[in-house]
Amino acid sequence: MISNFTFRLPTKALFGKGQIASIADEIPKTARILLTYGGGSIKKNGIFEQVQSALKDHFYIEFGGIEANPEYETLMKAVTLAREEKLDFILAVGGGSVLDGSKFIAAAVPFNGDPWDIPYKKVPISTALPVGCVMTLPATGSEMNHRAVVSRRATQDKLSLYSEWLRPQFAVLDPTTTYSLPAKQTANGVVDAFVHTLEQYATYPVNGKIQDSFAEGVLSTLLEDGPKLLEHPTDYDARANVMWAATQGLNDILSVGVPGDWSSHAIGHELTAVYGMDHAQTLAIIVPALFTHQLEAKREKLTQMALRVFHYQGDIHRAAEFAIEKIREFFEQMGLKTNFSALGIDDSQFPLVLKKLAEHRPPFIGERKDIDLAAVERILRMVL
Repeated sequence: MISNFTFRLPTKALFGKGQIASIADEIPKTARILLTYGGGSIKKNGIFEQVQSALKDHFYIEFGGIEANPEYETLMKAVTLAREEKLDFILAVGGGSVLDGSKFIAAAVPFNGDPWDIPYKKVPISTALPVGCVMTLPATGSEMNHRAVVSRRATQDKLSLYSEWLRPQFAVLDPTTTYSLPAKQTANGVVDAFVHTLEQYATYPVNGKIQDSFAEGVLSTLLEDGPKLLEHPTDYDARANVMWAATQGLNDILSVGVPGDWSSHAIGHELTAVYGMDHAQTLAIIVPALFTHQLEAKREKLTQMALRVFHYQGDIHRAAEFAIEKIREFFEQMGLKTNFSALGIDDSQFPLVLKKLAEHRPPFIGERKDIDLAAVERILRMVL
């Protein structure tokens, strides 16, 4: 049975070519803006010029250098800048990591206390600076959700924060801004969005027909158009479909009233913190093994996926296994590895991964709360 839910999605999506110009009307003229971005690619591909043009009548200060896994130490420099300059609006231009880091900054600037307590001690967020974004890498869905993930190198932590205060006021989604992405980043984004959808879909059935159908549409779109981008990076329709699929994958519309898993993300965050692996790469390694380990618990939904998404026509008793194998093949088609050995990783740091997971998560994870540390270790060893 579908659980009760309350759903509200206040973020305004500005989708399509030329929409960066629209931010001029979305940010108050009196705002003092912190303009955040990553490594500076937006200054090479014309995106920054469009943002500058849109903000010609606004006051803003730039803050670049936010990492692919946004680091607390870097973000706190932005917090100090925002406080000193009395900045009161954040415009994030980049991918999900830039936006996640910006959400942390937004929460940290008005916070009384140690800002690391927000993700580490899960201190409730009672206010935050307003945030808007121009997304240049479809992947995380951060442009329309209330979540963020930040890292702290000194303690090898990668932690989440949540609050409706962090949901962006608007999101510019112009597929042409993704044309110049390296193939690796494109692939990572597709896989990340795919697994976000799986986390909400490949659990157990509760007769959530609309949620299932939406999720199956997102999965099918990513399967069809994701590989196209590796061959034809300027295919506008494919870019547009992948960008909107990534947004739908984690803007909460797939999760209402249905169970969620998120164990592959829990494990993956620790792998990123310990090994420095790309987030999507951790998911590509963990998901097929985790699904194999949880085969019986997930059999009904994996069978449904095999039939509806992969159009399986064989022995129904083998359908779930078929779905897992097709998932693995898709990850590899996108250029990601599905075992540790392909990345030159052994089991020497597994104890640290498990230790950090125990620090950050409850004793049991997964949609049925049946995955403990011993199970996680078995899953890790399955993909050596």
